[in-house]
Amino acid sequence: MHAARSPFLDACRSRPAERVPIWFMRQAGRSLPEYRALRGGGSILDAIRRPELATEITLQPVRRYGVDAAILFSDIVVPVAAIGVGVEIVPGRGPVIADRFEGPADLDRLRPLEPEQDTPYVLETVRALVEELDVPLIGFAGAPFTIASYLVEGGPSREFARTKALMHTDPALWAALVDRLADLAIASLRSQVLAGATAVQLFDSWAGALTRRDYERFALPASRRVLSALADLDVPRIHFGVGTGELLDLIGAAGADVVGVDWRVPLDTARARVGPAYALQGNLDPAICLAGAGPATEEARRILAEARGRPGHVFNLGHGVLPGTDPDVLARLVDVVHEEGRSDAPVDAGPDAPVDAAHGPAAGAAGRGRELSA
Repeated sequence: MHAARSPFLDACRSRPAERVPIWFMRQAGRSLPEYRALRGGGSILDAIRRPELATEITLQPVRRYGVDAAILFSDIVVPVAAIGVGVEIVPGRGPVIADRFEGPADLDRLRPLEPEQDTPYVLETVRALVEELDVPLIGFAGAPFTIASYLVEGGPSREFARTKALMHTDPALWAALVDRLADLAIASLRSQVLAGATAVQLFDSWAGALTRRDYERFALPASRRVLSALADLDVPRIHFGVGTGELLDLIGAAGADVVGVDWRVPLDTARARVGPAYALQGNLDPAICLAGAGPATEEARRILAEARGRPGHVFNLGHGVLPGTDPDVLARLVDVVHEEGRSDAPVDAGPDAPVDAAHGPAAGAAGRGRELSA
């Protein structure tokens, strides 16, 4: 069982850490030969429902790479699938919904999630992992906007035309939809933390499809409600989306401790946009890993330099590991970040660091959550 403090947890709290921590979104899965050998065929959702299998898949990248955190092997559509929404994860495409959300009557399909009855396999996996791991375990959920987009579109989309039409033609129905989905995310995340997860990530994968104005109106309130509802649990909250460079300050203001940054925005620019109150996570372009260890480590060094000078950097990719990635490249990245990633900041994080009376510099995530929900 991992310690209460670690480089990952310290960095998430913007505390000086012994080294820059590193983990990879989608670090378990198709890029690992041991995953392919273990999984065989069948549905990913079926694999998630098998705790022994999901536990082993979660552990595989931790053993291979020596990363500083594990992320639960699961999927953002697990809660909606568990309450009876027909969903299939189609290889090469993503979640596909059997019956799209089209009107008020569809709200009745989104009943509350009861984790002990609906997703006991998730909780069993979390509990097993807590006993096995010596690094923190990250639980996660999909943000209301992103899950709503799947339900409304019927699957992945490039234009999000149906989603945006619903937001603007029936804002009351949209608000009711994302409110139901916020309830699902809250129940799921709280159950994961209470089972032993020591950090959470809220994936708003497709929030970058929105204008700043639409994000503030149609997505931010529900995400804020999710993150604020976790404040009393006092675990780091990571908030991430793709293409959200123009939204980074709002991503933080939703109630995050850590703002995930994709590869499009340099970390020093991201820091200027979000301010000193948040840690940053990111942000190597996952496609660079396909070019081999040389280019990938060169880019990693550049990113470490961009983030240097203050605590609060969790090294990651700017999105998930691509299926064709050579695991040896990721292993080399871990070595480079561990060897060369050091915080230059003194133990006293300086006058710009946020201070929480109970926890010290930048630990006051729960305080920020209370302010947002007040």
